[in-house]
Amino acid sequence: MSTVLTRPPEAPAAVEHSPALPAAERQKAGRLSYVAHLAARAGWKSLAVVLFLALWEVGPLYLASPSTRVFLPPLHEVLAAGARLVEAGQLQSHLQASLTRSVSGFGIAVVTAVVLGLLIAWYGWLNSFLNPLLELFRNTATLALLPVFTLLLGIGEESKITIVAYAAFFPVLLNTIAGVRTVDPLLIRAAKSLGMNSFRLFQKVILPSAVPTIFTGIRMAGTSSILVLIAAEMVGAKAGLGYLIVNSQMSFLIPDMYAGILTVSVLGLAVNALLVALERHFSRWRTAVGSTS
Repeated sequence: MSTVLTRPPEAPAAVEHSPALPAAERQKAGRLSYVAHLAARAGWKSLAVVLFLALWEVGPLYLASPSTRVFLPPLHEVLAAGARLVEAGQLQSHLQASLTRSVSGFGIAVVTAVVLGLLIAWYGWLNSFLNPLLELFRNTATLALLPVFTLLLGIGEESKITIVAYAAFFPVLLNTIAGVRTVDPLLIRAAKSLGMNSFRLFQKVILPSAVPTIFTGIRMAGTSSILVLIAAEMVGAKAGLGYLIVNSQMSFLIPDMYAGILTVSVLGLAVNALLVALERHFSRWRTAVGSTS
């Protein structure tokens, strides 16, 4: 009596790797599998946010008392208030005012901080001369200087752009100095041995190596610039997201207030995503080097 062994059927996951399938079919199956994998990862990463939004919707309706619902409206009421603000054009005008101030101050801070950081990290005498003064201002809270900027520059655009630039300046400056100082000395010696002058050394060796650390400071500065600007707009402004939030609170338009807060959160996420994309663009050489090793 002989035993006949039969081969079990192949799993569906192995079909796409089967040599019996045409190359085009295998590639299509591989792409579909990759897309499904990305969708699963994106769904898992966004699960906490979805649960938080669901709790925001259900909690005030079924878990909180009616008095609490007045101060914490459900999510659909906040979204409806945001839609009304968009319809009236108010949200766009406030967002434009905040973006104009934030981008202006942030751009000034990044340019000056990167240039000064490179000089301080490269010239030791400049570092020893400016370091005590920089430490003094770095440890002074930005919002503590808001009355000073308001008194000197008024309640117009200058004071708000200046305080945004001040808040964004130090994270970029400190990370630029750290990025330059952590460049591999062997790379600098090799570049000098090849006859590179100081400008080419900065352009080809120091800046590319320091870009990831600099962008860490830029991302921190982007977040702090938005937060400081919102606080400044709450004190003295006629437009902006901070003005929208505090004015809605004082007028007891609670859904409008939460719509402004939600807009600030979305704006912060968008700014961070943009800075991450820029960092990847300027750090492509690291990916290329890593892929060849």
